[in-house]
Amino acid sequence: MDVQQRLKELKEIIEKANYHYYGLDNPILTDAEYDSYMQELIAIEKKHQELVTADSPSQRVGGFVASQFPKVRHREPLLSLDNAFSAGDLRDFDRRVRNVVSDVEYVVEYKIDGLTVALTYENGILVRGATRGDGETGEEITANIKTIRAVPLRLRQDSRLKNFSALDVRGEGYMPKEAFLQLNKRREEEGLPLFANPRNAAAGSLRQQDSRITAERKLGYFSYQLIQAEQLGLKTQQEVLQTLSELGFNVNRNYKVFKTIEEVIEYCEQMTSARNDLPYDIDGLVIKVNSFAQQRELGYTAKSPRWAIAYKFLAEQVETLVKDIVINVGRTGVLTPTAVLKDVFVAGSTVSRATLHNLDNIREKDIRIGDHVLIHKAGDVIPEVIKSLPEKRTGNEIVFHMPSHCPSCGSPVHKPEGEVAHRCLNISCPSRQKEAIIHFVSRDAMNIEGLGPAVITQLLEKQLIKDAADLYYLEFSKLIELERMGKKSAENLLQAVEASKQRGLAPLIFALGIRHVGVKAGKILAQSFGSMDSLMLADE
Repeated sequence: MDVQQRLKELKEIIEKANYHYYGLDNPILTDAEYDSYMQELIAIEKKHQELVTADSPSQRVGGFVASQFPKVRHREPLLSLDNAFSAGDLRDFDRRVRNVVSDVEYVVEYKIDGLTVALTYENGILVRGATRGDGETGEEITANIKTIRAVPLRLRQDSRLKNFSALDVRGEGYMPKEAFLQLNKRREEEGLPLFANPRNAAAGSLRQQDSRITAERKLGYFSYQLIQAEQLGLKTQQEVLQTLSELGFNVNRNYKVFKTIEEVIEYCEQMTSARNDLPYDIDGLVIKVNSFAQQRELGYTAKSPRWAIAYKFLAEQVETLVKDIVINVGRTGVLTPTAVLKDVFVAGSTVSRATLHNLDNIREKDIRIGDHVLIHKAGDVIPEVIKSLPEKRTGNEIVFHMPSHCPSCGSPVHKPEGEVAHRCLNISCPSRQKEAIIHFVSRDAMNIEGLGPAVITQLLEKQLIKDAADLYYLEFSKLIELERMGKKSAENLLQAVEASKQRGLAPLIFALGIRHVGVKAGKILAQSFGSMDSLMLADE
C-alpha cells in the first residue's frame, strides 16, 4: 500500500471513530487504538507535508491564530428567541401559534448553555467557523473550531448533497461539567482566576489566540439547524436533526415531539429538576413548531421567529446557613460584606460565599449571622442571598454592624453622603493595592496570563511589587523562587507582561481602575484623546 492510500485509510478510520464516539455515543476504538492511528497519521504527514489537507484529523491539534479574529458576515442572520418563564407564557405562545395554523406539532430541544457557533461547509469540507456576534456579523474562529472532535471536518457522503456546493450549520459549543471541573482545578493549582461556569469557560476557550489551548479543553458541540434544509427536501425540524446526524454531526438525541402544549409544559416541569443530572449545563428548553410550512406561515418579528420560544428555567433556590459575615475591601476602597455560608451545592457547583452588597441590603433583607437563608445564582452564575428565614431563628443570631475601621489597614471608614457604600480612603491599603493589581492584569485590561490572585499575593508579601507598575520590573531569578512557579511558568509570565505593552490605550485606561471608567468609557477616552499624555493634560 502506498503512502497516499494509507493516509486516506487512516483519515477514514479516525473520522469514523469520531463520528461513532461523538455522534452516536458508541465508541468503536479504545483510546490506545485511536492514539496509535492518530500518531501514525501525523508521522506520515510530517514526512510528506504536500499530502496534508484541510480536512485531515491532524488539523485539530491547533496552533497560533491571528491576534485579531476577522469579522465574517453570516449568510443568514442568527436571530434571538423570545423567552417564556412560566406555564402561562407557554400557553400564550401556543395560543398565538394556533391563531395562525392548526394541527401543530412541537419539537422540544435542550437549550445548551454555551456559545452559538455557525459552521460553513464547501464541497463537504469545513471552511469556516464563526461566533454569533450581533447576529449579522460574527468573528471567524475556524482554527479553534477544528479542535473540537464533535465537529466533522468532512461531511459523510450523502446523495442529497450532490447539488450543493455550500452548507451552513448552526449549533452550540459547550464545555462538559467534568471538563470544567478539571480545568478549574488546574487553574487553581497554577494560581489563575477560576472560570465562573462552563459557559464562560467555553466562550473563553473558543476565543483563544492559541488554538492548542482550545484543543486541551475538551469542548463539545451540538448541531441543531441546517440553513439549506428545505432546499434539501426536508420538511420538519425533526428531519433536520436526523439528517445532521447522518451527515456526521453530533446531535442532542434528547429532543421530544409533542402534540399539545400541556405535554410540553409537563416536560418542562420535569426537566427543571432533571437538568442537574446531565453531564452538561442547559439553561432551558427550546420549543419549535415542527413543520417548515407552518413556520413560513407564522413568520418572524423584527428580531425573533414567531414559531419558536425559549423556556428559561428559574434559578434554583437552596437553603443554607450564614456562618459569618466578613468584609472584603475592593480596589476603590469599597467595603463589601460577604456571607460565609455552610457549603451547599447549587446550579452545578458548591457555594461557600455570597456577596451581601452593602449594609442597606443586609438591613432590608434582615440577614443576621446564624440565620438560615435562601440562596440562588443570579443568572445561574453569581451566588446571591435572596432572603432570610426568620421563622427558623433560635435567638442566638447576631445582628451585623459595619466596622468603623478598615479591617485591612485600620484606617477610619467613611460613608459619603448619598452613597450606600462604606469606603476606606487610604490609597496605601494592602487590600486596595492587591485588588487594583488584580484588576490591572484582568482580561479586559492588560490581559496578563499567569498572574492570578495567588501569585499576586506572593509578589506583594515578598515585596517584589508594591503596585501594578512594578510588574514591568520583575526578574526571572526572583519569580522562580515563588511557590509553584517553575522555569517555564516564569518565562511565560514575563512574556505575558512584555506582550501587555502592546495592548493599546483603551485597555490601559480601563486597567488604571479610575472610578466610573469601565471598558466602554476607556474606549471613548482613548478615541477622544489619542494618547495618555493628552489625557493627563486634560482639564476636568
